[in-house]
Amino acid sequence: MPEGDTVYLTAARLRRALVGKTLVRSDFRVPRYATVDLVGERVEQVASYGKHLFIRTPRASIHTHLKMEGVWRTYCVGERWTRPRVTARVVLTTDDTEAVGFSLGTVQVLARAEEHTATDHLGPDLLGPNWDAAEAVRRLSRHSEQPIGLALLDQRNLAGIGNIYRSEICYLRRVHPATPVRAVPDLAALVDEAHRVLTRAATQPPWRPLVYGRQGRWPCPRCGTVITVRPLDSTTPASDRITQRERGIYFCPRCQPEPGTV
Repeated sequence: MPEGDTVYLTAARLRRALVGKTLVRSDFRVPRYATVDLVGERVEQVASYGKHLFIRTPRASIHTHLKMEGVWRTYCVGERWTRPRVTARVVLTTDDTEAVGFSLGTVQVLARAEEHTATDHLGPDLLGPNWDAAEAVRRLSRHSEQPIGLALLDQRNLAGIGNIYRSEICYLRRVHPATPVRAVPDLAALVDEAHRVLTRAATQPPWRPLVYGRQGRWPCPRCGTVITVRPLDSTTPASDRITQRERGIYFCPRCQPEPGTV
């Protein structure tokens, strides 16, 4: 699933392509919004909040979430699409540009005044202008017995972290992802690390992970131990390779000893 930096960069690309331009066509290929017509509306803003993306006109806010397979692409008008047309969920066209959302997990067309309903449940946005580290620490601390690797994924605590960055953040702080929140040595420093890592990924791409996806192929950059991956949820069978890849925790057994082993 795309993480906060991917959505942030997607918003920046759509902003360059659409802001200040008037829509000459809008096509929402989801039943609930099939009759919505935004022709004549001027695109005022494109913004992200965590993993959520918003395209705003004076009257409406188009809220989308990429989920697992979603992606936005921009084309010159008349240019051939690079994804199957049947997977298009939103098409926004100006005089010279077509923005197409393919395989989007969530599509909503909200009144501008109602946009907040899509994000009210979320914690502070790691890449937002009003990032609040203290509030993120407070929210994480409410789940003192939960493994930090699960608490970081909960968008109600802080918004923007997925499986890649939870592994990277824990590795950089030398914390095993199964460590209960209450046992993290410096929770505020870990939150600051999260902000630093995502900011760097969003503003200085490309970014190369240190542990994610590197099991059995590259050693730990610090100590040379082979990187390990396994599901954090002990109920997931080790033979479930898809879950292990998509939701597994990546860590160095030496730099990040499991709770209770030291």
